[in-house]
Amino acid sequence: MNKTIMMSIGAALVLATSALPSFAVDGEDVFKKCRVCHSIEDGKMKVGPSLYGVVGRTPGTLTGYKYSASMIAFGETGAVWDAATLNTYLTKPRDLVTKTKMIFPGLNDEVTGEADRLAVIAYLDGLDD
Repeated sequence: MNKTIMMSIGAALVLATSALPSFAVDGEDVFKKCRVCHSIEDGKMKVGPSLYGVVGRTPGTLTGYKYSASMIAFGETGAVWDAATLNTYLTKPRDLVTKTKMIFPGLNDEVTGEADRLAVIAYLDGLDD
């Protein structure tokens, strides 16, 4: 991912966490909620697709995973898993892709939700550097 986007994510993370109690948000730690269903190893599928290289990928296109028709259709709209799209999806997945196979309710806690989302997006983005 380019440096401008990473700097934007970093700035948003600082702003989002500045109003929170003083604790660091660790994207790898937040990812523990995701790893039941997702791998971060390239090509390793679980119940969900591998999230290695997800940032920048077109939704519904990873070879070797059987996506829902709605996720494939979402990708066909020209959508890309960038920071903004992932942030929206991770807030409440079914609000963006109504018939996604993902049953996770989202990282939408009023206090920590956005900080958690931004941290996990930055973590995922750094996996394939």
